Amino acid sequence: MNTAPLPTVLACGAWLKNAACLLVDGAPVWSAVHGDLSDPAACAALETSVEALLAGHDAPIAAVAHDLHPDFFSTQLAVQLAAALGVPAIGVQHHHAHIAAVVAEHGIEGPVIGLALDGVGLGADGQAWGGELLGVDGAQWQRLGHLLPLALPGGDRAAREPWRMAASALHAVGRGDQIPSRFAPQVGEAMAAGVHQMLVKNLNCPATSSTGRWFDAAAGALGLSVRQSDEAQAAIALEAVAGRWLAQYPGTPPLPGVVIDAQNRLDLCGLMPALFDACADGVDAAAAGFHLALADALADWAIRAARAQGIATVCLGGGCFFNRILRERVTNRLQAAALRVHRPLDKGCGDAGLALGQAWVAAQQLAAAAAPQETTTKETAPCV
Repeated sequence: MNTAPLPTVLACGAWLKNAACLLVDGAPVWSAVHGDLSDPAACAALETSVEALLAGHDAPIAAVAHDLHPDFFSTQLAVQLAAALGVPAIGVQHHHAHIAAVVAEHGIEGPVIGLALDGVGLGADGQAWGGELLGVDGAQWQRLGHLLPLALPGGDRAAREPWRMAASALHAVGRGDQIPSRFAPQVGEAMAAGVHQMLVKNLNCPATSSTGRWFDAAAGALGLSVRQSDEAQAAIALEAVAGRWLAQYPGTPPLPGVVIDAQNRLDLCGLMPALFDACADGVDAAAAGFHLALADALADWAIRAARAQGIATVCLGGGCFFNRILRERVTNRLQAAALRVHRPLDKGCGDAGLALGQAWVAAQQLAAAAAPQETTTKETAPCV
């Protein structure tokens, strides 16, 4: 990693819980948290914030960093600002930024393994990511693995209706013919049959590796959530019943069935039959078993990657780590394997702290590009 002073970079964040960050001499200067940029008032607040950040510091801006998603207001603002300032606009992959934010906050030197788990972030392949195992070393990163993708029947609508994700999981485990009868009482025969046909024909069913959508699928399978009005409502309900069970029965075993396939994808399909088949008084136990199985599999996945790469540090990022059961179980398993574990502290693990990761990656990229002329002629590997 380059040890020269980092250039000053402005980052505009992503979409949810937006905040901007100015990285000056490697230290973050934050704006307020503006909220989701679906609100025009939040967009206006972001514009005001970046103007204030720029006006409050004399150091010349070397670049403006942003998310890869071209439709985000934050991305469009960053591109406009960069053009006005005559500096590069640097896109940073969402999950790389989550892990980089942890690296920057803790001042970690050298490569790390990252577990980035959230609802959605645009991947380098243009697909929806959100359950990512990464190798990160400054501006360089590699996708080492991801959760087995689930179909999103109806696209973004599936993120608001957990029953659709449960239907997708039912289809994925070869029980799609049960979708109409299982979900018709909750959403109507026509809707349930329509989603079944979408999945069968793969119509308007983009894939996602999102951990958040797997939580939705589990909550929908257990009947805990049909539609959600707030972000992560289904996942919060799932965690609540799991926590209630584990408080009474702390020795509960994890559900069996998680598989790491030949492509290093974490396949959770084997967990789902136990959820779909849980009786009414078995919901809490099934939710607990799901949490424990997911946490153990994630930890084992990261441990295997760390040993294969010769890396002793694992960083946890993304909004799914607000889940206490998941966070503590994964952390304990990793530490038991003699790995150092870090997570975001100041801004939490969600998107409110993402801009620090964006700014840090962009600054590292600029520093690495300048390094051959200043310190060495050795070429650096390209980002993957």
